Amino acid sequence: MPEMALPGALSMSVLPDAFSPSLAFALMAYALGVASPGPSTLAIMGAAMSGGRRAALWLACGIWMGSLTWGLLAAMGLAAVMTRYAWLMVALKVLGGAYMLHLAWRVARSALSPMDVSVVGQDASQPPWRLLARGLGMHLTNPKAVFVWLSMVALGLPPGAAKAQAFWVVACCGTIAAAVFLGYALVFSLPGVRQFYGRIRRTFNLVMASAFALAGFRLLWTRSS
Repeated sequence: MPEMALPGALSMSVLPDAFSPSLAFALMAYALGVASPGPSTLAIMGAAMSGGRRAALWLACGIWMGSLTWGLLAAMGLAAVMTRYAWLMVALKVLGGAYMLHLAWRVARSALSPMDVSVVGQDASQPPWRLLARGLGMHLTNPKAVFVWLSMVALGLPPGAAKAQAFWVVACCGTIAAAVFLGYALVFSLPGVRQFYGRIRRTFNLVMASAFALAGFRLLWTRSS
C-alpha cells in the first residue's frame, strides 16, 4: 500500500503506533509519576482548597504549560545543550532551588498564622496572569524536568523510530498531565474538600512547605552535578 501523505509534507511514518508497547509503557510510567504527590500537585491542592476552583485552574494551567515547555525542549534536543554548557544547568538549579525555598518559607509562615490565607498567592483575589506565572515558574526553574521528559521520550520511542516521533510522545504525555493537573484542581476545590482543609490547614501547609524545602535543597545540593 502506498504511503499516505499528510498536509505539509508530513508522512504517516512520523506518527508512531499508538498501541506500541514502548509508548504504552512510557505513558504508564509518566502517569504514575505526574499523579504522585509532589510540589506541583501539592500546590494545586493548596490553591484549590484555600482559593477555590478558579485559582487552582489557573495555577494548574501554568504548571502544565511549564511542564509541556520542558517536554518540547527535550524533544528538540535541549538536554544535549544543557549538558554541554554546565554553567547553564548550575544557574537554573540555583534559581530553582532559591525559588522553591522561597515558597517553602511563605507556606510555613502560613501554617503558623492563625489566619487562613494562601500566602503562596493562590487565592481567589489573585489575577489570572499571576497564578499562571507562578505555575510556570515552578516548572521552568526546575531544569531536571527536561531530563525526566528525555527519559519518557526514550521509553516511548520504538527502536529505529524517527526523531520527529518524540513530539508525539510529548503530546501524549502532555495530555495525561493536563488531565491530572486539572483533575486535582477540580476535585480539591469541591465544597466538602475545602471545609476539610479548614480543619487540617496547618498540617497540610507544613507538609507542603516541607515538600518545597526538600525540592529546593535537592536542587541546590546537586547544582554542580
